[in-house]
Amino acid sequence: MPLYKAPVDDTLFLLTDVLHIERFGNVPGFSEATPDLVAQILGEGAKICEETLAPLNRRGDEEGCRRDAAGDVATPGGFKEAFDAFVAGGWVGLAVPPEYDGQGLPYALALAMSEYGSSANMALAMYMGLTQGALAALLRHGDEEQKRLFVPPMAAGRWTGTMNLTEPQCGTDLGLLTTKATPRGDGSYSITGQKIFISAGEHDLSENIIHLVLARIEGAPAGVKGISLFIVPKFEVAADGSLGVRNKVVCGAIEHKMGIHGNATCVMNYDGARGHLVGEANRGLAAMFVMMNEARLGVAVQGLALSEVAYQNALSYAKERLQGRSLSGAKNPSGGADPIIVHPDVRRNLLEIRAFNEAARGLALLAALDSDVAHRAEDARARQAAEDRLGLLTPVLKGVFTDMGFDNAVKAQQIWGGHGYINENGMEQFVRDARIAMIYEGANGIQALDLVGRKLPKDNGRAAMAFFAEVNEFLTRESADAAMKPYVEPMKGALGDLQKATAWLVQNALAKPDNGAGVSYDYMHLFGRVALGYMWTRIARAALDAKAKGDAAWLDAKLTTGKFYMEKMLPETGYRLARVTAGAETMMSLPAEMF
Repeated sequence: MPLYKAPVDDTLFLLTDVLHIERFGNVPGFSEATPDLVAQILGEGAKICEETLAPLNRRGDEEGCRRDAAGDVATPGGFKEAFDAFVAGGWVGLAVPPEYDGQGLPYALALAMSEYGSSANMALAMYMGLTQGALAALLRHGDEEQKRLFVPPMAAGRWTGTMNLTEPQCGTDLGLLTTKATPRGDGSYSITGQKIFISAGEHDLSENIIHLVLARIEGAPAGVKGISLFIVPKFEVAADGSLGVRNKVVCGAIEHKMGIHGNATCVMNYDGARGHLVGEANRGLAAMFVMMNEARLGVAVQGLALSEVAYQNALSYAKERLQGRSLSGAKNPSGGADPIIVHPDVRRNLLEIRAFNEAARGLALLAALDSDVAHRAEDARARQAAEDRLGLLTPVLKGVFTDMGFDNAVKAQQIWGGHGYINENGMEQFVRDARIAMIYEGANGIQALDLVGRKLPKDNGRAAMAFFAEVNEFLTRESADAAMKPYVEPMKGALGDLQKATAWLVQNALAKPDNGAGVSYDYMHLFGRVALGYMWTRIARAALDAKAKGDAAWLDAKLTTGKFYMEKMLPETGYRLARVTAGAETMMSLPAEMF
C-alpha cells in the first residue's frame, strides 16, 4: 500500500517563518490561531488523513461507486465511516463563521487540510471540498434565511454540497445552458433539465445533499446574462430545518472514468424539482463564480497534493531499490548494487518534484491568506490588494499546479519503472487521479485565457503591476546579501522575461486577439515559473534567518532545493518568452481542412 505522511513541519515553516501569519492578528479569526493551536490543528488533521483516509484510497479506486435502479448511490466500503470520523472532528466547518456553527479559523488552515486530504484520498476528500465551496457561495450570496437553514448543517458535515453547471451541450460556454426554472407562485421554482459531470452528485455519506444549480428563468435574457442560481436540496427542507419529502432530482447514471473512482461523478436529472433562488435573478453566474474560484484554488491544491504523495512514494522506492552502480564509485559496496537514488537522472526527477512541491505549497498558502484578508479584513485597502493578487494568481495556480502536478506524478511513476505501471503499487492511480485536475473547474487552456483576457487587463493592469512591483522590491532589498545572490540574480532575469512578455501582449493582443489567445498558455506557465521562483526567494530568506536557531541540515536541504529550482527550472522563462513573442500567426494560418 502506498505511504503518506502529511508535511506538517513544512506547512508550519511556511506559515510562521515565510508568510508570517502573526502579522494577520487584526483579521477576524487569526487572533485565536496561536502558533500552538495551529500546530495542534495541523497535527490532528494530519493524523486523520494518514490513518483514516489514506488506507481507503486504493479500495475506493478498485470498488468505485455503485448506483441502484432507484438512482441511489453507495460509496466504496469504509468511506462512510471515514467521512463520519472527519465530520466528528469538525474539519468541514474549520473556516466557517462561528455564528453559523463553524470554528471561524483562517481559511489558510482549511486549505492546508485540503492538501493533506487530497494527498491521502482525493476521491473521498472531494465530498468535503465541494461542500466547502458551496458554503462559500451561500455565505456570500445567500439571504439570512438561507444561511440559517443551510449553512449550519453543511458546516457540521451532516449535509454536503455540490455545484451543477455543466450540461451535455455546454461546459465552458454556460450561455448555452437550457435547464429551466419556472416560478411556482410561492417564491420557489420548478427546476427541469439535466446536468452532467456532477462530482459527489449522489451518495450515502450525508443526510442531505444541497445542489447549487444554474438555470434560466422563463423569459430571461439569452446567454450568460440570463442565468440564475438555485438551491435544490435532495430532500426538501422545512422552515424549522427538518427534512421533508424527496425532491425531484435523481442520479441518472454514474460516469465511468479514468480516475477518482471513489467519487460519484453523476448525471443529475431535474424533473420539476423545487429550487430556491440565490441572490438576484439573472445574476447567478456572479454567485457561482464565488464557488468556482474557491474550487479552482482547491483544484490547484489537488495538483500539489498528488505531486506530494507521488514524491513521497518515489523517494521511498529510490532509497530502497537496488539497481546498477554509482558512476562515482559504489555507495553500497556490501550489496550487489546501489540504491537508484545515487543516479543523476533519478535525482533530477526527485528534485524537480520536490522543488515544485515546496514552492507551490507556499504560494497556495499565500493565496489562502489573501482570501482571508479579502473576505474578513476591516481595512478596505488591504482587502483590495489581497483581492487583486488572489484574482491574478488563481488561474495561474490552477493551470500551472495541475499541469505540473500531473507531470510530477508521471515522473514519480517513472522512478518506479515497470513496477510503477503495475496497479498494486499505487503509482498509476496517482497518475490517473491527477489527470482530472487539469480538466475540471475550467480546463487549463481556459485558465490561460482568463489570465490574459481578463485578469491582466482588469483595472488597467493594477494587479499585475502591483505583483511585479512586489517581486522587484523584494529582489532589490535582498540584493545586498551575498547569501541570497544564487536566488536573487536568476529571479531578476526571470522577472524581466515576464515583464517583456507582458509588454508584448499589451502591444500585440489588442489589435490581433488571436495573439493573446494563441500565446496565453505559454504566458501562464511563464508567470507560474516566476511566481514559484518568487516564493523560493522568500523561502530562502526565511531559511537563512532560521538556521541559527533551527535544524541546520533541514534548512540547508531547503536552500539546496531552492538553488536547484533557480538553476534547472527557472530558466524555462526564456523558452516561454520566445514562444510568446513568436505570436499566433503561424498556428492560425493553416486552414482547418489541412489539419
